[in-house]
Amino acid sequence: MANQANEGEGNRTAARAYNKGVQDFEKTGQVEKKAREAADALKGPEAEELKRAEEIGKSHSHGEDPALRGGPKR
Repeated sequence: MANQANEGEGNRTAARAYNKGVQDFEKTGQVEKKAREAADALKGPEAEELKRAEEIGKSHSHGEDPALRGGPKR
């Protein structure tokens, strides 16, 4: 990692790797199955833990970009 070039704002290499991973997962045909599993988990015994994790994640957020809802742009 010490030899890795700084790509400036946004990391194109990481973005490409992420997008490839998403596309590879889509090709597995498991998207609907995993979505059902996630929905079931929110209703099951781990629901409280998942909600706590979501709140922790949200606490680090700067909020939703108003442009996503058609609000004023920053």
